[in-house]
Amino acid sequence: MGFLSRKKPKPAPVEIEEEQPIVDELQQMEEAVPEVPRATGPVSDGPSSPAGEDLPSSPPVADAPVIERVEPSEVAEEDEDEGRMKAVDLIAPTRLDFLAEKEAAEEEPVKTAEVIAFANQKGGVAKTTTTLNLAVAFAESGYRVLCIDLDPQGNLTMSQGIDPDKVEKSLYDVLVNDMPISEIIVKREIDIAVASIDLAGAEIAMSTKIGRERSLEKALKEVAGDYDFVCIDTPPSLGLLTINALTAANKVIVPVQCEYLSMRGLVQLQNTLRMIQENLNPDVKIEGILPTMLDSRTVHAKEAVEILEENFGDLVFQSRIKKAIKFAEAPVKGSSVLKYDSGSSAANYYRELAKEVLSHGSA
Repeated sequence: MGFLSRKKPKPAPVEIEEEQPIVDELQQMEEAVPEVPRATGPVSDGPSSPAGEDLPSSPPVADAPVIERVEPSEVAEEDEDEGRMKAVDLIAPTRLDFLAEKEAAEEEPVKTAEVIAFANQKGGVAKTTTTLNLAVAFAESGYRVLCIDLDPQGNLTMSQGIDPDKVEKSLYDVLVNDMPISEIIVKREIDIAVASIDLAGAEIAMSTKIGRERSLEKALKEVAGDYDFVCIDTPPSLGLLTINALTAANKVIVPVQCEYLSMRGLVQLQNTLRMIQENLNPDVKIEGILPTMLDSRTVHAKEAVEILEENFGDLVFQSRIKKAIKFAEAPVKGSSVLKYDSGSSAANYYRELAKEVLSHGSA
């Protein structure tokens, strides 16, 4: 028991040396680093001077001026007074302004030629004579005119001194082979798209062509902006060539010989024109009916004109184309009546007709 109650001796305490405070250590480190002289002036972005040299002191900096806020309206007024550009003048146009200008330019109408077809299913009513001489009368007034000879007989081409049999390229190539119409235009008193005997086979060659009724209309788009008037001489029939002319035309002038049988053809022409309006060209209309080859000495001619006016009213032109030997003589010389005998009554008939057509708003 005595052994169990014996107490163990307590271990002797261990002495712990106190660590040097961290603050004292930092102070010692600062004392060990040599002191570097500092510049007395303001800090500069330039190169620093070598250690140990004093930098020259810079002059004292004046107090910076206080920048006051100026409203935009005050700036604009001050700029105007000094004659300087405004800030708004330096701003580039926005896309909206560009689009607005583009739309305005697209809305401006582009003037194209007035296309006039001269049609009557009956031959010998002065279609070719009227086409050429009215076109030359337009040209005398300062208009740019193109004549198109769509008649396989080529009478309009011959009337300008061109032999249809010697023509290498003609409207046949334009309608059938899609040749540009500018390649067959010949310059005479007026510009003329020439015909040849090949046109007689054009209708058969075009029979399988898609859009054959619009072949001439498409061809004219190339030169529509180069002329003020396009005058089309049509064959004495209501076949595919005449349909092409009526489809391309804005207006139709119908020369009618002052005889009863000649006037009967107007009914069939009206029916054909109505079908063209319904299916191909809704804008085409009859510009007027022109009494031609009028012999005022006969009662029959006077009665024929009266019948025309009773049935067609204002559609009948006030101008009258009377018979004259000059109309037969001029083509022999390869010219229009207006050039062949400028001062003749025959020439003045077509000048008066030109004034009447222009007064209808065709110009």
